[in-house]
Amino acid sequence: MNHIKNKKIAIVGGGPGGLTLARLLQMNGADVKVYERDINKDARAKGATLDLHQDSGLKALQEAGLMDAFNANFRPGADRVRIIDKDANIVLDEHDTPKREMDRPEIDRGPLQNILLDSLQPGTVVWDSHFLSMVSQGNSWKLEFKNGLSVIADMVIAADGANSKLRPYITPIKPFYSGVTAIEGAVHHSETASPKMHQLLKGGKIFGMGNEKTLIVSSKGDGSLVFYAGLKTDENWVKDSGIDFTDKAQVLAWFKTAYADWDSVWQELFENASYDFVPRPQYCMPFDQTWEPLPNLTMLGDAAHLMPPYAGEGVNMAMQDALELSQYLLSEDFADTQSTIAAYEAQMRVRASEIAMITMESTAALHSPQAIDFLLSIIG
Repeated sequence: MNHIKNKKIAIVGGGPGGLTLARLLQMNGADVKVYERDINKDARAKGATLDLHQDSGLKALQEAGLMDAFNANFRPGADRVRIIDKDANIVLDEHDTPKREMDRPEIDRGPLQNILLDSLQPGTVVWDSHFLSMVSQGNSWKLEFKNGLSVIADMVIAADGANSKLRPYITPIKPFYSGVTAIEGAVHHSETASPKMHQLLKGGKIFGMGNEKTLIVSSKGDGSLVFYAGLKTDENWVKDSGIDFTDKAQVLAWFKTAYADWDSVWQELFENASYDFVPRPQYCMPFDQTWEPLPNLTMLGDAAHLMPPYAGEGVNMAMQDALELSQYLLSEDFADTQSTIAAYEAQMRVRASEIAMITMESTAALHSPQAIDFLLSIIG
């Protein structure tokens, strides 16, 4: 049976996974709404660029009929990597190699969001809808939002990311700390604000590595750059450090100490950061997580299988989840919605566990003394 017919579907979370699912379901006649806590699409700064993979993110866009829009918005050359050691020596430069087949094209988060939003029916996304709670009402759910909105849905999909408020309605399983914390920052107008790093970046990506630390820098189409300093810390380091991450001077002082043996060119990032730094302790869901399926509630993306970003799989997995969940819900192979959700979650967990193990191996390797050799073995 078709498990979306005559059902009101609520997707909580308007990231790439939630929006992709909404698009795929609407293409097949679903009555779907996306409830997003941001007040509008421009409410928060967008992070680093996204590299979409052929068998996941790009496949989802293909099925959603959005490849023409993607091809008009992706950034040729933004996938080219420079591996640079802590002393600012270029170890590998993809800009100097013959053009590779583009298997992981880069797109900025803003344009990808716009492509997905523009593909939806007007009014699909309900902005300023910060989820508070929900209660089961027979075969449905009653959802309550901070703005006073109350809605009834026959099916709910949690697409609300790393700190999902809906996940506890499915399982009490919590993620474990990866051992690494990343500090995110950005520089606007990098060509003038941070000229040395802008030149090193050359419109692509930098993987800076040394002494078990990383500094990953990505260019953006608007002329800015985003960077992430990653290092091994205790789980509660952000709180225990006493650093006020809204105070550039404090963060710069920390960086000069923590990365004291790195070339001074890297300081340009922290000296010219354009907004508050964001500390991000990195977590990962257990590889063996499992739970009992529910008949009208499931999840996708980071809400289901949070993991660190050091394998570039997060957005791709979320979009693949959206594609596969839509296919299961439209399938005629299952007698009821609960068995449909059970089948989706079973294969999703297997796939996510495999990627999570690879991601944790990559996270450890990139923050080890052999980091450059490890990355060269993958890219070089």
